Amino acid sequence: MRSHDQQPPYPLYQPAYEHDACGTGFVASIDGIATHQILQWGIGCVCNVTHRGAVSADAKTGDGAGILTNIPHQLFAKALTQLGASPVAPGDLAVGMVFFPHDSPARPRAQALVERELRARRITLIGWRDVPVEPSVLGEQALQTLPVIRQALMSRPASINASDFERALFLARRRIERAWEQEGLHGGYIPSFSSRTIVYKGLLVAPQLQQFYRDLSDPDYATSIVVFHQRYSTNTFPNWFLAQPFRFLGHNGEINTLQGNRNWMRAREAELVSKAWGKNLHELLPIIQAGGSDSMSLDNVLELLVASGRDLLHAMMMLVPDAWQNMPEMDEKVKAFHQYHALLTEPWDGPAALAFTDGAIVGACLDRNGLRPARYWVTDDRIVIMASEVGVVAIDPSRIVEKGRLGPGHIMAVDTTRKRLLSNAEIKREYASSKPYGDWVAESLIPLETLVNGTPIAEDVLVDTPTLLRNQLACGYTEEELRMIIEPMAKAGKEPVWSMGDDVPLSVLSSKPKALATYFKQLFAQV
Repeated sequence: MRSHDQQPPYPLYQPAYEHDACGTGFVASIDGIATHQILQWGIGCVCNVTHRGAVSADAKTGDGAGILTNIPHQLFAKALTQLGASPVAPGDLAVGMVFFPHDSPARPRAQALVERELRARRITLIGWRDVPVEPSVLGEQALQTLPVIRQALMSRPASINASDFERALFLARRRIERAWEQEGLHGGYIPSFSSRTIVYKGLLVAPQLQQFYRDLSDPDYATSIVVFHQRYSTNTFPNWFLAQPFRFLGHNGEINTLQGNRNWMRAREAELVSKAWGKNLHELLPIIQAGGSDSMSLDNVLELLVASGRDLLHAMMMLVPDAWQNMPEMDEKVKAFHQYHALLTEPWDGPAALAFTDGAIVGACLDRNGLRPARYWVTDDRIVIMASEVGVVAIDPSRIVEKGRLGPGHIMAVDTTRKRLLSNAEIKREYASSKPYGDWVAESLIPLETLVNGTPIAEDVLVDTPTLLRNQLACGYTEEELRMIIEPMAKAGKEPVWSMGDDVPLSVLSSKPKALATYFKQLFAQV
């Protein structure tokens, strides 16, 4: 299903050009106490980063805003009563937030396919709930593309546990998306499909969020976690589906390694093996959904890792690692952790600030470039607020017991199950010590420089000047490279600093011999 788009792309439009520069963060109770106040703080936060988003010429259509929270069980207890259903215990109730096509003929068929796939996974559909919305607050562009928003209320089969329930919901959702695609149904999307979390988002400016979704004003909407996001998209067509947060994260920044990340994930799909999925693994492919933004692609990979059994923080450390190769002061166990996981997946490099949650743990991290702001505060009643900037919540400074900011490659988290605030050092020490990564690397990794007779390849070898010159010419060296790159590196032991811009003729158009590498350029988002 073309979940990110209402119509086929315009001939010259390329979704690959989409990037984001947004406001994001979270509010959470360390003790896991769900209240309506935390929801209101989260909504207040996203409203206070409205200036980090964009607004259309109609002054009412934004690039997108939303929140990701725990499932508010008191709110849905009322919904179950209205459906004439028996109460369902927290953890046994799942809610699927579904954007159905606004095209009337396609909508019944899309809903029927949802129900079919739920039956196939033996997940009980209790009923459908029409989400109370107020379309009058929307801008003209948002109103024209407004999907029909419904919630599927589902219950856990007695035969599976909570973790398997989440996995079954994930598989069911992927089967639904595949069925929509096969049926040629366009314009639908599933923001969340979980027994732990729910997403309310849309093509909104942040102040419209609570006005549009009336659930967010209900006092029975209580949560211990709110991840919020206000989108500012560049070089893109905003729509309902690319609004954030996604199912696990909200992202401020760009993924500059995106093309490589997507290609490598696609290349590895044929080799994937998982005890958790068994013969159903092929139904999760492709891992990364076509046409999504860089943030959506990262969320797709994170979702698969978590659903397959990895802890949320473990998965985030895999995908967004430290600059571990050039940190001699780093703990050897932490370095071994990163070295081991570098063999499994490439880093998703930004600049990127990420807020993420699985419903029990909520956290934030910066990529190793560290070029996006992420600041946090802890109050005397054990509330943690993390945001792209200070001042998102009006709190008496005397109530703040701790504050700080994340640095390059840093991560922090609130574990509402253990009732702990986890620092960067604690998280990395815990996961780096969980397995003998150092032993595994030492036993299995063969350094390239030892492949020739067990001795280093790059030995100190002196050559005469004519031989050196001949070798340099053969390898395409230029006087500029010798003088401005190699000489400073030899003197300072590090790469020279350059300004942006390159006025050298393209190698393909040059009359001079060029090294093969000069025919390629790095693709990056200039922000």
